[in-house]
Amino acid sequence: MKIIDAPQYGPMFRFTDASVYWALYLLSDGRRMGRKRLSDMIGIGEGSMRRILNELKEKEFIIIKQTGITITKAGLAYLESIPLRVVDLDVRELVLGDCTQALLIFGVSDKINNGLQQRDAGIRAGAMGCTTLVMRDGKLYVPPDWCIDDNMPEVSERIKSNVKMTDDDIIIIGGADNQEVAITAAFTAAFELI
Repeated sequence: MKIIDAPQYGPMFRFTDASVYWALYLLSDGRRMGRKRLSDMIGIGEGSMRRILNELKEKEFIIIKQTGITITKAGLAYLESIPLRVVDLDVRELVLGDCTQALLIFGVSDKINNGLQQRDAGIRAGAMGCTTLVMRDGKLYVPPDWCIDDNMPEVSERIKSNVKMTDDDIIIIGGADNQEVAITAAFTAAFELI
């Protein structure tokens, strides 16, 4: 999935679609935010943030005023149309790194073989890795066949009580030494599936 197309000519972007999605997500709570604060929260430079904001403004997903940046109804609708949700989970037992970010991706479980593609996407994004979780017949697995319910029932219960998922959905957890990289890794792996 691509949110913003890379330029055909000239310098390449110093940000990813993960940065663009995260900017929309951070604005989705309805509060106004300044460009500097937004760039600090995402972990990119102000020049890259300016480029993202210009693209989002052109698509009418945000409104930029002197008092701050807000998301529009079109921006919220676009965010909602992407088949993934940010999930607040503490599952460091399942991924390497001090910082983690989990995402629930809807309807892509049939695209998961062994989870190595997602792990590799996370590593390419600078993370220590990404762990993929699938549900089969109500049980959580790390593909291809390591059952979390059987081996770590307390972790499985924690996940199931916080995330409502079906057998069609997956969870990707990015793990890194800092939060920005964990976020980027999880989104990079997710965007390869949707």
